[in-house]
Amino acid sequence: MSDHRENESKHAGCEHGHDDTRLPRTFMVAASGTLTGIGLILGWLDIGPTWIGTICFAVATLSGGLLVFPAAWKALLARKLDMNVLMTVAVAGAWIIGEHSEAAAVVFLFALSELLESWAAVRARRAVTALLELSPPSAIIIGDDGSEREFPVAEVDVGAEIRIRSGSRIPLDGEVISGASSVDQAPITGESVPVDKKQGDPVFAGTVNGEGSLTVRVTKGAGDSTLARIIQLVGEAEEQKPPTQRWVDRFAAIYTPAVFAVAILVAVAPPLLMGQPWGVWIYRSLVLLVIACPCALVIATPVSIVSGLTALARRGVLVKGGVYLEAVGKLRALAVDKTGTITQGKPQVVGVQPVTDLTEEEILRRAAAINTHSEHPLAVAIVEAASAKGITIEPASDYVSVTGQGARATIDGHPHFIGNHRMAHEASVCSPEIEALLSGIETKGQSLAVLGHAPHDGCVGEVLGIIAIADTLRPEVTEALRLVHAAGIEKVIMLSGDNQRTASAIAEQAGIDEAIGDLMPDQKVEHVRKLVSAHTHVGMIGDGVNDAPALAIASVGFAMGAIGSDTAIETADIALMKDDLRKVAEAITVGRRAVGIIRFNVIFALAVKALFLVLAFAGIAGLWLAILADTGATLLVILNSLRLLKPTK
Repeated sequence: MSDHRENESKHAGCEHGHDDTRLPRTFMVAASGTLTGIGLILGWLDIGPTWIGTICFAVATLSGGLLVFPAAWKALLARKLDMNVLMTVAVAGAWIIGEHSEAAAVVFLFALSELLESWAAVRARRAVTALLELSPPSAIIIGDDGSEREFPVAEVDVGAEIRIRSGSRIPLDGEVISGASSVDQAPITGESVPVDKKQGDPVFAGTVNGEGSLTVRVTKGAGDSTLARIIQLVGEAEEQKPPTQRWVDRFAAIYTPAVFAVAILVAVAPPLLMGQPWGVWIYRSLVLLVIACPCALVIATPVSIVSGLTALARRGVLVKGGVYLEAVGKLRALAVDKTGTITQGKPQVVGVQPVTDLTEEEILRRAAAINTHSEHPLAVAIVEAASAKGITIEPASDYVSVTGQGARATIDGHPHFIGNHRMAHEASVCSPEIEALLSGIETKGQSLAVLGHAPHDGCVGEVLGIIAIADTLRPEVTEALRLVHAAGIEKVIMLSGDNQRTASAIAEQAGIDEAIGDLMPDQKVEHVRKLVSAHTHVGMIGDGVNDAPALAIASVGFAMGAIGSDTAIETADIALMKDDLRKVAEAITVGRRAVGIIRFNVIFALAVKALFLVLAFAGIAGLWLAILADTGATLLVILNSLRLLKPTK
């Protein structure tokens, strides 16, 4: 555990350091954009002397360029010609030909794009920090003499017996040796309802104990727990994501030296080999450099990215950088979590089956009367269902909770019980007819609550009714799945920690291609890896801590922003702030449009450059035509990129 605590401090320090640099970076980008805007307004309105606008553009270029020019210099020292070198050449060329506003605008947009992409690194570090906070720092160890003492989890040995009090978070993986309770395992396995635990059952660090008290024998040290494994998986997945090497970076390594080589040849070859006048060919060389200055090429990607990010932000979809906007446009398959993603993440009453002559309302009234005493999610669902129907609820008396089964109480002077299948068996009120009803509900993957009149004073007792409870589909799911398929997604697969029967039932209702249940976080990662090997570009949608590793390993991770855990939101590349799954299709559509526009911009910019380079070499294109070609191509690229801001029908 000490290793993990050390890692926590390292991550915290790293994040703090990154914030120290991010603030001035943000300020410089903001200053660059503001001064560029002021310079353009002064020019358009013809206010004041021109030198004021020139100074604005110069300071704007320097502010944004401080994030680019040093990187270009380092690349040159390393004998590399990357995007930063190409950017520097573009800005220098724009200043040479007097296009000061263009130089400032190009620097600002490029620096803004780089800043947006850099934020993803901080998000990943925060994800690990949030995971670490799930594990309690200490555990209550039971001594040989029965005494209880609190120790840091790092000092708890495998085999030690620990006490888990009701309502507390479980600090270490272990096996229940005494006691019974229900445990909320959603943070680790994503199961929609608490899981009953009794002697011999496993429990996981980071999960929350319910009403009962448990004695647990530790089976894994703090550094080997399931939660620790999730933390490790997130870190490994982030490291395995290869950095996207943009096409322009690869192109710059060839384009930039080729242009300089050709320009030098144009300047010296004719005078030396053919006795041509030096002045004419030096001028043509300069024109060639000006035309070749790749402003339109450099700006092709950043403007499209910023436009796409802005368009999606307006729709409540937050994309953490241009890399992910391009990646979402290439998706071919989607993996989705169940609880909180496909379903609403909250149990609801979906059916009431009377067994006697009681009405559904009366069954709900009696069930709610008992359950008003409990905070169990299934009990809360029953009380809410009764309240929604306007049923008056009088709390039952003599309430007794039966851990792992349900509860007993007195209603109208008669003993009643409400609980699971096991409780009905132990009350000896099950019959073949009741068993058939219960089996039918369980086959659908639904939870159930049996309301009965308990045996007493010669009364044999009976089942009064059965209440079916399930985590229901989100209302937009069916339409969302239709839209993602229409957007080009070939396969949607659901990965769930819930049992296979429940997962299959939900998938059938939603129209999902395939469902796999009973998965732990590391198994979700393996299934996402298989999808990646089959479809290359794969997205993952989730909302819980248990989804974080799979979100990180996917090409693009989507998190449910409103209900999702902090860890899922920080780990994911895209957050759906309105928790509307239909926004996934919108993100894919905008991503595909962005990729298409970027490709067109690059091809168009290269075609214009190629045409005017030939004209310059032939002596047809003069300096004014070079300026027109460069400015015109850049303007057209910008206007084309801004089309992303227009909503699609």
